[in-house]
Amino acid sequence: MDVIPEPRHVAAHQDGSFAPGPATRLSAGDGTQGTERWLRATLGAATGLPLPPGEAGDDDVIRLSLDPAVTAELGEEGYRLDVLPNGVRLAGGGPAGLFWGAQTLRQLLGPDAFRRAPLPGRRPRLPLTRIQDAPRFRWRGLMLDVARHFLPKDDVLRQLDLMAAHKLNVFHFHLTDDQGWRVEIERYPRLTEVGSWRTRTKSGHRASPLWDERPHGGFYTQDDIREIVAYAAERHITVVPEIDVPGHSQAAITAYPELGNTDVIDTTALSVWDNWGISPNVLAPTDDTLRFYEGVFEEILGLFPSEFVHVGGDECLKDQWRQSPTAQARIAELGVTDEDGLQSWFIGHFDTWLAERGRRLIGWDEILEGGLADKAAVSSWRGYQGGIAAARAGHDVVMCPEQHVYLDYRQDGGADEPVPIAYVRTLEDVYRFEPVPPELTPEEAGHVLGTQANVWTEVMEDRGRVDYQTFPRLSAFAEVAWSSLPAPAERDFAGFERRMAVHYRRLDALGVAYRPPSGPLPWQRRPGVLGRPIEGPPPNR
Repeated sequence: MDVIPEPRHVAAHQDGSFAPGPATRLSAGDGTQGTERWLRATLGAATGLPLPPGEAGDDDVIRLSLDPAVTAELGEEGYRLDVLPNGVRLAGGGPAGLFWGAQTLRQLLGPDAFRRAPLPGRRPRLPLTRIQDAPRFRWRGLMLDVARHFLPKDDVLRQLDLMAAHKLNVFHFHLTDDQGWRVEIERYPRLTEVGSWRTRTKSGHRASPLWDERPHGGFYTQDDIREIVAYAAERHITVVPEIDVPGHSQAAITAYPELGNTDVIDTTALSVWDNWGISPNVLAPTDDTLRFYEGVFEEILGLFPSEFVHVGGDECLKDQWRQSPTAQARIAELGVTDEDGLQSWFIGHFDTWLAERGRRLIGWDEILEGGLADKAAVSSWRGYQGGIAAARAGHDVVMCPEQHVYLDYRQDGGADEPVPIAYVRTLEDVYRFEPVPPELTPEEAGHVLGTQANVWTEVMEDRGRVDYQTFPRLSAFAEVAWSSLPAPAERDFAGFERRMAVHYRRLDALGVAYRPPSGPLPWQRRPGVLGRPIEGPPPNR
């Protein structure tokens, strides 16, 4: 069975198969209409089968249902799939579980089921089997940075399809940074009129002497965002927006200079940043800044119905605050110890503000510095320690340590690897990643909502580069997030590689420009573009 991620339980019914054909019908029970539409649109296009409506008791039928018994045994995201000689029975614990079961059904139909039109002379055939399956984690995420390099809306929708094919269910949408603001805010039009474009872009690592002298930018209109959110919801994916505060904000300050530390620098002279790294230009800790971002978040809440809203909070250089009389006066007024306390106050303000509106704040693990806001959750990226500290303090955590699941890190130590960044993180390294640190007690481990792979796009200028860095490692990550795997050293990576041999053909059918196991193809290389490789194993902290 070549399913990825690996199901919890697989058993063969008997020898033989079921071959859906022109007469095969689709029976949709109450609450299954979303998966019914998806199957007709996706499998219908790939196979050419019309899949007309049928009755549950008929032969030669694919029957969809929601089953309380599946809910009780496997949960809302669980499913049971039976392929019998006379048809298919797919039961979900809830609508999401049914949809994940449909993804497994698509894989069983073979790589041709991932095409957009049928190939002549091909007829799908399903092995007779029973699969019972459910995810390990409720948060199985992918973070996509569209601030450093903008991706058009259609590329984002395609990314959601690839997530759904791997049973990932949280899309962390990194929409703002020093290098660009990507979401329309109607009350502050300069955020996109000015903040979404930069005049040029550093090519490669920030130490590279190369520049792309073309302007770069773009943004999503509010209707684009509504479409993306709706498209994701049809695939049972939650979109979590990220609006960075108080650091990573140079694009916003360029658009509205009064947001910056005007008593330290001339913020009117700033431009949307064209380089990489950590900008010193951060938001001023003033009431006017808070009111401005409350206005931003009001519109964000209207666009994104997600439980969580990500506020960044990472890599906020505090030199300007140390030099700013305004910031120092605020520190004295608040009675906090230092600039870390000032950032904690800033984040805490939005934690309270979001909670009053029924939402939850999540931020990168720097929000622990100076004291963690009461209801905040943490994305633990600087290793495990931030997540461990947060879980022990009773806060929810998403584990995404850079040493394991930063997919911008290079995949091999070879000289042909394009724009090599940081440590080598191979497919096997990702497969052996364990999201729950062993030092957590069972109660503390209960605060680990799940895990997330992060795709930072400083050196990924287009969809093809994103594909190369993301796949096939995202397939391994998806299995880590979904499947109940043994301890890292005991995982059957050889077995995973055997299943990947089939999965590569699915990715080929989808047009994914993944990194081949043998290394980059000639057009995937970037000779002469400087990276920042770091030798040796990453610190496992």
